[in-house]
Amino acid sequence: MKKISIILMAFALVLTSCKDFLDVAPTNQAASEICISNADDAKVMLNGLYNAMTSSSFYGRNFVIYGDLKTDHVTVESNGRGYDYMYAYQHSATSGTMSGFWSTGYNTIMLCNNIIEGCAKLDDAEADEYAAQAQTIRAMFHYDLARLYGKCWNDDKTALAVPIVNETVPAGAQLPRNTVAEVYDFVLAELDAAAPRLSKSKEDGFINYYGNRAIKARALMDMENYAGALQVAEEIINSGKYSLYTPDEWVDSWAEQFGSESIIEIGMYVNEGDNGSTGDIGCVFIIGGGNGKNPQYMLAGLGWLDRMYEDPTDVRWGVMGEDDIRDSALEGDELKTVKMERRHGSFGSCWKYRGGLEGKGDGKASNSAVNVKLCRLSEIYLIAAEAALQSNNKAKAAEYTNEIRKRSPALPAYTEATITRKAILDEKSKEFFSEGIRYWDLIRTNSTIEMDDYTTDVVVTTRETSFNRSFYKCILPMYKDEMNANPNIVQNPGY
Repeated sequence: MKKISIILMAFALVLTSCKDFLDVAPTNQAASEICISNADDAKVMLNGLYNAMTSSSFYGRNFVIYGDLKTDHVTVESNGRGYDYMYAYQHSATSGTMSGFWSTGYNTIMLCNNIIEGCAKLDDAEADEYAAQAQTIRAMFHYDLARLYGKCWNDDKTALAVPIVNETVPAGAQLPRNTVAEVYDFVLAELDAAAPRLSKSKEDGFINYYGNRAIKARALMDMENYAGALQVAEEIINSGKYSLYTPDEWVDSWAEQFGSESIIEIGMYVNEGDNGSTGDIGCVFIIGGGNGKNPQYMLAGLGWLDRMYEDPTDVRWGVMGEDDIRDSALEGDELKTVKMERRHGSFGSCWKYRGGLEGKGDGKASNSAVNVKLCRLSEIYLIAAEAALQSNNKAKAAEYTNEIRKRSPALPAYTEATITRKAILDEKSKEFFSEGIRYWDLIRTNSTIEMDDYTTDVVVTTRETSFNRSFYKCILPMYKDEMNANPNIVQNPGY
C-alpha cells in the first residue's frame, strides 16, 4: 500500500465521483478561489463531497461494519471468509490497520475545507448554507476519526486522538495529533457554528439542521452531558420533521430511499458509489457473501440472537434470513452444542442492506446500490431514553424506549421499575444490527464486550473472548507508513 498522509490531499476521490465535477478544477489552498466562483460551483463541489462519503473505506461500508464486527453482534465460522480480521481484532502497525479510515477521512476533510474556504469568499446565502453542510461533515469526520484512533472522552480525554485539520494545509505540512478533549471541543464548536446556517427542511441526501444536531447528541452522550444530549434529542423528536416507522412499516422501510426516520442518509448510486454485490455493506451479512457462491462472511452472533429470541414475533426478524452455518459445527464440546442448538436453523443473515429478504435493493437498477442510513430517528429516541435515565427521569426513559419496544409485540412495556441502561442498550442492539452502532455504545459505557467464539471453529489468538475498552486493540494503531511520512505522529500505546 502506498504511503498515505493527510498532507497529500487526494482530490481524485471527487474527480471520479461526479461527472459535473470535472468542470471544476481541483485545487489547493492558493487556488481555491478559482474553484468556487459562485453558488453553482459550490453545489457541484458539495455533490462531489457527498459522493466521497460513500467510499467503501468509510461510510460506504467499512465504518458501518466495523461497529458490528467488533462486538457480540456477529461471529465467523472459519478463517478467511472476509473482514474477519475486524472480528479477531487483528490490528498491528503494519497489518489490519484499517488505514483507509485515515486516508479517506482526511481526504474528505480537505474537500470540506476547500468548500468552506471557497464559499467564505462569496457574499451569497446559498453558498453559505453549502459551507455549513461541509462544516458539519468536517465535524462528523473528526468525531468518528477520534473514536477510531483515540480513547473515549469519558475514559481519558487527555489521550491523543487525531490531528485537527480546519483549513487547507500546504504541501509538506506534518501535523501532530490533538487530544481527545481538543477534538471534541472542536467538533462541538463546528457543529454549533454551522447549525444556524442550515435549513430545517428535510432535503433528501443532504445534511440539514437536524442532522447536525444528531451528531451533537452522539458527542454529548460520549461526554456524559446527559442533560445536553436529552435537550438536543428532544429538539429533533419534537420538530415533527421525522416519524418512527410503525411495526407494520419497519421491514418495508429497507426497500425505500429516504424514509420517514432518515435523519442522515447518503445516496448510493449505480456506477458512482455502488460497491457491487461482493463489496457493499450488504454482502458482509448475507448468505453466499453477496454473490450466492462465497461462504458467508459474518453470521449473527449469539449475543444478538439471545436478545432477539426473547420474542419470536419481533418484526425485525423480517429482514433476517437463513445463514450457512454447517451441521458439523454442532459437533464438539457440550457448551458449543448447547449454544448451537439454539441457533441451528435460525436466521443469521441480515438483508437490510439489500432492501429486504427479496434482495431487490431500494428501487435502483442495482440491488447493492442501497443508501446508507447513518442516523435514524430510532437512535435519537434511544439517546433521549438513556440520557433521561442518566438524568434520573425514569418515566421519560421508559416512554422513549417503549416507542422502539413496540417492534417486539410479545414483550411487556418498560416501566419506571423495570427500565435500566442495559435494557435501553439491548433495545438499541436489536434495532441497529448491521448499522454500526453497537461497538460505540459498548465502548462509551465501558461494557464488557463478549465475542461469540462459541460458534466458530477458529481459535482467536489476538484477543480474549471477553474484554472491555481497556484492551489496547479497541483503538486502532497508527499506520507505520503514516508515521514514516509524518514523524510528528505518535503511536497508540500497546502497538
